Amino acid sequence: MDDLEKKLVYILKEKTPYIQPLFDTADRYLSSYYIGAGVVVQTVWNDLHGYDPGYGIGDADIIFHDEKGTLTEERKLEASLKKRMDDYPFEIDITNEALVHQWYEDKFDQVIEPYTSSEAAIDTWPTTASAIGVKRLVEGSYQVYAPYGLEDLFRMTVRPNKKLITEDIYYKKAHKWKSRWPMLKISPW
Repeated sequence: MDDLEKKLVYILKEKTPYIQPLFDTADRYLSSYYIGAGVVVQTVWNDLHGYDPGYGIGDADIIFHDEKGTLTEERKLEASLKKRMDDYPFEIDITNEALVHQWYEDKFDQVIEPYTSSEAAIDTWPTTASAIGVKRLVEGSYQVYAPYGLEDLFRMTVRPNKKLITEDIYYKKAHKWKSRWPMLKISPW
């Protein structure tokens, strides 16, 4: 684990009351998963800005990849986890990345191929700073998956990952984030 990964894990373990219960809950229901994107990135930005740990966080994404799963099973799991965590100040989103291609076109007007793994899904997340997943391993250590590194996250640089996102969606997300975390630097498309 490199220094930035250690710093990320330290922030997630020590600087917020929200992340560890997410890991505890996910551990009970899923054998392999990542907690990623919003809650991870925005927890770091809150720490770097000196903000309250829960400030501005829109949701917590818990992702997994199960080719045998169904959307009905995914919805049941999400409802169960949301019920257990109904006191959280943000939404809990559970996504079986093996099924995203089944609904993505309806939501985003774009056809995508099925993801072959959770990592393949993270590879397409909208910015280099938000394409991050963290999993807690059985022995209690952590694994960070950050295909574009963690430098942009800690430099508070928002840079587009053009694998899937459109320019319009990128700028909407970037400006929304900048309004909450004013030290962010927005890179051009």
